[in-house]
Amino acid sequence: MLTLDSEFLSAAEVKDLTGCAKPDEQEAELKRQGLPAKRRGNRLLVSRFHCREWLSGRPVAPSRGINLALVK
Repeated sequence: MLTLDSEFLSAAEVKDLTGCAKPDEQEAELKRQGLPAKRRGNRLLVSRFHCREWLSGRPVAPSRGINLALVK
């Protein structure tokens, strides 16, 4: 069963991913790489799913909800 803790990278993983220690620098690096992140106080929430997609070379875009125009 997935939990929120397993869905998001830990602070150490975000540091490893970005190569930056400070949240402002991490956020800037994630944005530069095209990875979506949300700020929660001093912590950045980064989805493991988005990281896997990014590593696979797929474009990563945050969800904007259901596109009802595509529903037939």
